[in-house]
Amino acid sequence: MRLLYRPFVVLLLSVLSTGAFAQRMEVALANGATLGVYLLLPEDTSTQPNDLVILMPGGSGEEALARDLYYWLGEEMRQRGWAVAIPVSPNQRSFRGDNNALIPLLIDALQDGTRIRRGRTLLAGISNGGMSALEIASANPERYRGVMAVPAIVPRGMNVGALKGMPIYLRIGDQDEMSWFARLPETETALKEAGAEVDAGLVFMSPHMFQMEWETLDPWLNTRLRAP
Repeated sequence: MRLLYRPFVVLLLSVLSTGAFAQRMEVALANGATLGVYLLLPEDTSTQPNDLVILMPGGSGEEALARDLYYWLGEEMRQRGWAVAIPVSPNQRSFRGDNNALIPLLIDALQDGTRIRRGRTLLAGISNGGMSALEIASANPERYRGVMAVPAIVPRGMNVGALKGMPIYLRIGDQDEMSWFARLPETETALKEAGAEVDAGLVFMSPHMFQMEWETLDPWLNTRLRAP
């Protein structure tokens, strides 16, 4: 626990030592900052650590949005065997730009426990959070095993070329209120031309926020679970 300050060591140890558990906690990072996180751990009686997914909330990333994601997609991912961490924006601004730099530090802190496997992490996000996940992956692609963006478009100015070889699952609702569905072809093309391994598509009769298309997402996640 060398990356956690003393006031948070006991709290994190208690979370990482239980079975099915979820808690809102403050994690101290190596740069001296703290970050609010909703952490969900799978029901697992084995001694094997779990793969980590960082699930980025949409919009401003504030408390209510992170909490809603915790009860919805976070729980679904936990049931599929993932350790899920949902960060809360420290300043009610999205995890775009400077806030993105907190995520690798969060991963380092969480992987210092016994219940979370060290190594490459899955990034996921909804809406603004999906775009953030793409940005984070492009900054240090060697740290991540894939990106699940549901939905997202390629952010302007992002180094798309850094995503060469990156598995990306991308879905957009075909009734998206912001008309992101119209930008799916250009988004998919940009990622594929950069060399990313893209699984993209529209979700039938769905708005900007939609229920996951598990019949295609589950097989994709299973390949990521088997990834080293």
